[in-house]
Amino acid sequence: MGTKGRLATILIALTIFGCKGPVQTSAASAGDNATGGSSGDGAAAASSSAGGTRVDYINDPSLGMNAISVTIPANWKFDSVFMQGGACAPTPFGVFRAVSPDGQSMVERMPTLAWQWGQGPMIGYAPKTDCLPMQKPMSAQEFLQYMATTMNVHYDGPAQVPAAEEAKAQKAMSDAQAAYAGKYAAMHTEPPKQQRQLARAAVSYNRGSLPMKGVLDVMVDCTETKWAGQQGLSKWAPGHPAQIVQGPGSVTDKCLASVTYYTAPDAKIAGLMQQWDAPGMGTKPVDAWVQAWLNRNNQQSEERISSMNQAAAAQRQANAQQFAHSMAVQQQMHDQFMQTMQEGHEHFMAGQAANMQARETSTSDWVDFALDRQTVLNTNTGQVNKISNQYTPTGPDVQVHGNGTPW
Repeated sequence: MGTKGRLATILIALTIFGCKGPVQTSAASAGDNATGGSSGDGAAAASSSAGGTRVDYINDPSLGMNAISVTIPANWKFDSVFMQGGACAPTPFGVFRAVSPDGQSMVERMPTLAWQWGQGPMIGYAPKTDCLPMQKPMSAQEFLQYMATTMNVHYDGPAQVPAAEEAKAQKAMSDAQAAYAGKYAAMHTEPPKQQRQLARAAVSYNRGSLPMKGVLDVMVDCTETKWAGQQGLSKWAPGHPAQIVQGPGSVTDKCLASVTYYTAPDAKIAGLMQQWDAPGMGTKPVDAWVQAWLNRNNQQSEERISSMNQAAAAQRQANAQQFAHSMAVQQQMHDQFMQTMQEGHEHFMAGQAANMQARETSTSDWVDFALDRQTVLNTNTGQVNKISNQYTPTGPDVQVHGNGTPW
């Protein structure tokens, strides 16, 4: 994952950890080792509900500490597991199920689900596993319709999201974006575009002969990231030297859906929702764990950035060496071409001179013949003379061509 992708992951985590999640959270959590009783407005909720409430914890075994507090009715059964996230949904999350004493009502926090789409080379690096089979944008309410079909329950229609829950979720998103704006500015890169939607939907089904009602609650966080194209060398062609060029950019989109499912008999669903929508009920990240998780991820991010910088420097050096080699090869090919052309020209000129010499020699001999004379060279003096063909050269005189060149 690149630096920008790593920061985007931490930013997503901040938006999830920093808000109350799909169910109402307490205003403050008890200590990591607490086994019961909530605090703050959660305590007020406990005193106003029959039987009171208790706080259970979802433990993160990788850090060896409690990660998420869950405030539930005191006499309900509770089971949970902490999941570290996968390739498609990289942030950790807690999964739990709380069941009423009579076993008829239940609140279930489901695993975080994710899907993605995009265009450009970077989409080829996207995870190939544990993503939903959707490659397009989808509203939170459309996602709940998809979930209802998947869960084989009847989708009855939208339900109202409490205004306070909506406001807290959006504020957490804004705070998280502001927290990491400086890092993106320091990198001189555009931060990812994030959107958050909350939605609820009413559903129904039958448990044997008992009519059941349910509410699906979802928070959908979508992140759009723009990636600059990678630099590389263009292909070499005669007359067109290789150059460093910018490759095509990419745009990738990913959505994470955090779903909580409330279900009860038809006559009890309203009371269940009133009970769990009360202030203080539901999940809240433990502050110490959030800081520990962010510290670990920041350290991992710095290590990755350092490794990427070293790899990038090595790649730049390799590109420079490849470019220099390409230019040297092209220069060598050019020099060889010019040398071949020069040698060809010199050979041509030498041939032309030989032809001219041959023609001149032949012409001078023809002129001597026409004038009935011959050309002789005095080997002692080097003097060339024209004499009649009637005489035979004697002594130091020898016959030569009409232009004075030897036979």
